[in-house]
Amino acid sequence: MVWDYGLNYSRRKLFYLSLIEHSMRLPPPSLNLPLDEAVKIELETLFLDKVIAKLGLCISVYDIRSIKGGFIFPGDGASTCTVFSELIVFRPFVGEIIVAKLKESDANDLRLTLGFFYDIYIPVHLLPSPSRFESDTNNKNQGRWIWDFGEADAQSKEPRFVIDGTDQIKFQVYSVSYTSIPLEQPENSKPFAPMVITGSIDYDGLGPVSWWEEAEMVQEES
Repeated sequence: MVWDYGLNYSRRKLFYLSLIEHSMRLPPPSLNLPLDEAVKIELETLFLDKVIAKLGLCISVYDIRSIKGGFIFPGDGASTCTVFSELIVFRPFVGEIIVAKLKESDANDLRLTLGFFYDIYIPVHLLPSPSRFESDTNNKNQGRWIWDFGEADAQSKEPRFVIDGTDQIKFQVYSVSYTSIPLEQPENSKPFAPMVITGSIDYDGLGPVSWWEEAEMVQEES
């Protein structure tokens, strides 16, 4: 059972406090510890840095509200109890604006990272139009995306609007999806990710932040 309410984090709800009810088993070695400490260790083992379906990525065990039970069943040296605890989870909402760094790019999409979460993708159809992909001479599977805004002779000069790893990228959350573990992983497919954020940079003010900083400087000079 789960209850959710948002944390006021930089005026955005990137993170939520989720109150969960969970029945858990405390192994015999943990019974030497204070009960709260033993329960927190087990909760962190179960949830920390893991995605909980429809809830998000668990960042921290924030608080333990109550512990009920503590029964030891015949023939089992472990203690079984029901715990009400609060978890801090990462789960951005659709439409939210987030700043991330580029992890990699190929002909299909951009992959971004927040440092603690790496499964953020910007597909081709959510890039600014017109955009083109320029392959790396040393690795044809990697390269950079270029926005050809207002550049009729874009092929003949160094482009201005390049998406590479030198800049922070501002994107809007398009969707958040939770996937089931596949029975078979197709060859050459992307690594399985239980939670995937799809983003868009096809709007004014989105994309590498330097694009818009330069535009503001030009406006101020004029």
